Amino acid sequence: MKKALNYLCAALLIFGAACQQKAKEENKEATEEEVVISDDERMEWWRDAGFGMFIHWGAYAVPGGQRGDTICGGGAEWIMDKLDYTIEDYEKEVVAEFNPTDFDANKWVAMAKDAGMKYIVITSKHHDGFCLWDSKVTDYDIMDASDFKRDIIKELAEACEKEGIKFCFYHSIVDWHHPQAQAPLYPNYNAGQKDQTVFNPEFPKYYENYLKPQVQELLTNYGDIGVVWFDGDWIPDYTTEMGKEMYNMILDIQPRTIVNNRVDKGRNGMEGMDKEGNFAGDFGTPEQEIPDTGIDADWEACMTMNGSWGYKPSDTNWKSSEDLIQKLVDIVSKGGNFLLNVGPDPKGNFPPESVERLADMGKWTKVNGEAIYGAKASPYERPEWGRYTAKDGIVYAHVFEWPEDGQLVINTEIKPKKITLLADSATILEWDADQSVIMLPAEVVDPVATVIKIEY
Repeated sequence: MKKALNYLCAALLIFGAACQQKAKEENKEATEEEVVISDDERMEWWRDAGFGMFIHWGAYAVPGGQRGDTICGGGAEWIMDKLDYTIEDYEKEVVAEFNPTDFDANKWVAMAKDAGMKYIVITSKHHDGFCLWDSKVTDYDIMDASDFKRDIIKELAEACEKEGIKFCFYHSIVDWHHPQAQAPLYPNYNAGQKDQTVFNPEFPKYYENYLKPQVQELLTNYGDIGVVWFDGDWIPDYTTEMGKEMYNMILDIQPRTIVNNRVDKGRNGMEGMDKEGNFAGDFGTPEQEIPDTGIDADWEACMTMNGSWGYKPSDTNWKSSEDLIQKLVDIVSKGGNFLLNVGPDPKGNFPPESVERLADMGKWTKVNGEAIYGAKASPYERPEWGRYTAKDGIVYAHVFEWPEDGQLVINTEIKPKKITLLADSATILEWDADQSVIMLPAEVVDPVATVIKIEY
């Protein structure tokens, strides 16, 4: 009897183990199925977002584009190279002085959200090599090389998650501080960029032992990452094979993350769109420009409010709020996203000019966001008076120039069933179907961009 019971127990144990193993295998299969998502699924939130904030911030905010009486040309984030800092002087005069005691991640995220932005991209590391997170790969970071000793990336990622904003990071392939990234001419750190014939045999070691591990840190320690936004793809030692491997590594760690086209070598200059060929990356990155027409690809125009990405108080050439709002509309009307930059000061404050423009954009998007978020490129010819954006069954007419006679001529292909002001859905507008003319109110509703909702 005892022997029979032993056999029965053994059989039950074997059966239980088999069931447990089968459950594990089924669970593994389900998990594997869950991470296999289509590109369209991965890109959906980004395509609907339309509007994001770029933040260029690092130790270079300390000099603010000026060393002594000399102001660097171009972006202040390039001051290390533009004004010929040695690595030692940059560490001592710039990095050691970076102590942004006013930094408040919650305040930054609130300003982005109030402006109508749906995601934030911050420079985790720019070309100077200084890192804004607690990296285990280097001591050249915010925790070890400055007096601030707070993980900026961690605080911003947590603030974004709390407010429902997608957290994303920029990362430079270039590194002026790392010897292997700049060999064989180090410490002459940027000679390879100025002379494209210089060959760096140490770069693959930098790529394997420094660049990749740092990207892995950011992907594993800071929650869900919306976008990895690379830069520095122009250096000759970075290869398309490295780019493809980096892209695949990112998706292995976070299968839903989106990666810009600068992860590879396919970018067609500042135009930012891909050359012909098979290159890694999910969207094009036109910089400081907007394509003339729509593009049959995902793209995002990144742009500054003045002429510098990094903080540069000497640059007072600020774009107006009207210009920025109309740029947002123009970009969305062509099927793109708008990534608008802020360069915080060395204490961690947004410049007042940026704050003012963000607030103005927020006032407009709160009223007219329906015509931006989830809207697609217009299939119609661009009108002289403004732009169109579109959704299923709806065309949004963004009127930049109010017609003096109050008659808005629309494209003949549009066959309206109902027309209203987006700012006031109770105001129903009349139209002449034969002439494709909408009768507008006598007074301009919004001198920047009045949105007319046309249902068809």
